[in-house]
Amino acid sequence: MWKAGAASERSFGRVAGVTVSDFSILTVCSGNICRSPMAEQLLRTGLAQHEGIRVSSAGTVGLIGHPMDAQAAALAAQLGVTDTGSHIARELDAPIVGDAQLVFAMAREHRRAVVELEPRAARRTFTIREFARIVTEITDDDLAEVAALPATDAPARLSAAVAVVASMRGMVDRPASPEDDDVIDPYRRTADVYERSASELRPAVNAVVAFTHRVLSL
Repeated sequence: MWKAGAASERSFGRVAGVTVSDFSILTVCSGNICRSPMAEQLLRTGLAQHEGIRVSSAGTVGLIGHPMDAQAAALAAQLGVTDTGSHIARELDAPIVGDAQLVFAMAREHRRAVVELEPRAARRTFTIREFARIVTEITDDDLAEVAALPATDAPARLSAAVAVVASMRGMVDRPASPEDDDVIDPYRRTADVYERSASELRPAVNAVVAFTHRVLSL
């Protein structure tokens, strides 16, 4: 996790008076060709104004070297992603997890796999829909300690905000069904399933982006 003050030791980008340095977000699915690259690209697009936030992806059984699935890439393009052709799938390992300050699993099975690889990542690993569900319940009072951190130390703010989200895991209402915290796997399924997968993912990405903007503007 990042600490306040660590920022001075790294190079920075600056956007609207906020300094950001190397806060790394990782998205994880199975093959790293459908859900996690779509989440990666949508997050990168939504957070583009904040220089220094890195977003990457990996798969628990990654189809190493494969490009993004064509149907998933087409959906991502429809949602505003401009570069889907550069993706190359990779397999998740402990160093990849260790490099991330925030991990978004596409389903509960991927969250379990992440934590099995790196148990210390448990408090910074969520399914993306779980994270979105929690942050909608977080108040400004909950973020008071985050707001007290220097506005120029965005990595510290983001890490502190992730800790707040983790602390509230058991304090917000759970979904009606556990599967509601997952994004359905569309791989080799019908076009309708691809659409459903994207429709589950996009609101969660939007919630993450909105929460990030909120944390950095407190």
